[in-house]
Amino acid sequence: MVLHKPLVQTLQIVTIAFGKLLPTLRSSSASHTSRRKTFLTLLTTTGVIFRSELALLLIPRTLHFLLRRELSLSQIISSGILGFLIGISLTVPIDSLLWQRFPLWPEFSAFSYNILHSQSSNWGTSPWHFYLTSALPRLLFNPLTYILCIPLSFTQPALRCAVADLVVPNLAFVLLYSLQPHKEWRFIIYVIPPLLTAAALGANWIWTRRAKTLTNRLLALVLVVSVAGSFAASTLMLAVSRLNYPGADALHRLHALAPTHHAPGAMVHVHMDTLACMTGITRFLQLPPPSPQQQQRHNKPLLHLRQIGKRDSAAGPPLLGPLRLGVGREPREGHWAMGGGGYGGLVRGVAGRETG
Repeated sequence: MVLHKPLVQTLQIVTIAFGKLLPTLRSSSASHTSRRKTFLTLLTTTGVIFRSELALLLIPRTLHFLLRRELSLSQIISSGILGFLIGISLTVPIDSLLWQRFPLWPEFSAFSYNILHSQSSNWGTSPWHFYLTSALPRLLFNPLTYILCIPLSFTQPALRCAVADLVVPNLAFVLLYSLQPHKEWRFIIYVIPPLLTAAALGANWIWTRRAKTLTNRLLALVLVVSVAGSFAASTLMLAVSRLNYPGADALHRLHALAPTHHAPGAMVHVHMDTLACMTGITRFLQLPPPSPQQQQRHNKPLLHLRQIGKRDSAAGPPLLGPLRLGVGREPREGHWAMGGGGYGGLVRGVAGRETG
């Protein structure tokens, strides 16, 4: 269940949970309490199954509920226990089955290694202010969100309470996580939807009053230009980000180039090294095998993605045209490699020469 640590799916669930904190029309006191309890249960379940760092997100939020008297301590504890039981009953059996180790709770294993045994610094360290000065500005992207819109929202009495609910607990989470030496933007990405919501309140205040003063008209124009500019820049960066995955690019090129080096219908085993697998290669890129009827008239060799271990190389059957797909290394005879440090193209070493 958590083998691939699904960040995007977790962000979607957390965003749905945050939606439970937004005001609704004709909401009663009982509905208000129920939605907050659902938020705690959903966030706890998600943290137990997918991302243990959500525990830090729960700390300032539960304190906020207590200080605002939106939930009692017993309601918070019962919601947390319910979420924990749901999560643990799902993750332990399924992950134990997949890993063939029982009992196994993957997120606790990660938490134990990184926090309890203080090994997170093995992955690299950043200064304490990294999230505030680097990660958050890059994630929010449009500088007007934190330079203009959010500060403006705090200055308006009608918006101040709602904005504080969105901003203060989430910034407290970021500050808590800043105590951890190892920092990555993905650890705090959950706060982006609430912060953008707070910025949207400020932007809406400017836009609905744009006709009242010259200043508001200029600010509204700046907002429109900044949104258009951010969209254009993010589109350009999306295209450039493809260069972050040379392993996947290598495999695509291998599919195109292998027919020129192997007989039609041949089964070609492809070994993927660690760096190639870390830069975009997945089994989803493997072409589906043809049916027996299709294989008879198949005019390309079939690439079979396979990791070749010591057992395969020492005692296994001989492989037909073994290809070892690596990134950023020189190709040896019969091996494929991404040339030019991972971005310059795909080459194959053939008896002392290279062909591209």
